[in-house]
Amino acid sequence: MSKTQYYTAEGLQNMKDELHVMKTKGRADIAKEIAEARDKGDLSENAEYDAAKDAQGLLELKISKLETVIANARLIDETKLDTSQVSYLSKVKIKNTKNGMEVTYMLVSEEEADLKSGKISVQSPIGKGLMGKKLGEIAEVKAPAGILQFEILDISI
Repeated sequence: MSKTQYYTAEGLQNMKDELHVMKTKGRADIAKEIAEARDKGDLSENAEYDAAKDAQGLLELKISKLETVIANARLIDETKLDTSQVSYLSKVKIKNTKNGMEVTYMLVSEEEADLKSGKISVQSPIGKGLMGKKLGEIAEVKAPAGILQFEILDISI
C-alpha cells in the first residue's frame, strides 16, 4: 500500500500527462518493436524480441507505479496553507549560518522535486530539517558534510 503524497495542481497534471503518454505512445511503440522482432523469425533465439518484451515489462511496471502514485495523490489547497511555519508547498528563504549564503526553496513531494527550479523534496535532508520551523528559527540539517544550520528568513506560498 502506497502512502498519500501531496501535490500541486501542476505537479499532479504533469504526472497524469506522463501516464497518458506511456499508455498510448509508449505501449504503441513497444507493440511495434515486438511485431518487428517477431517478423524476423525464430523467437527462441531472437534477442531483439527478448529485449522488446523486457522493455514492455518495464513500461508496464512504470505505468503501474505511476497509477498507484496518482491514486494516492492529494491536491493541496494553497489558500488554506499556514505560513507561520514551514510545510508542504511553503516557499522558504533560508540563510546558511556559516557562509551567509541565502537561497529560496519550495518544499514539494519527491516526484515533483527539481533542484534547478528551486523545488526540494520534503523527504530530503534539508526538507526534513525545515519542516515545522518558524520564522527566525534555526534548522539543523544532517548532511554528508556534517551538520548545517539554516536560519529561516521568510515563509510564503
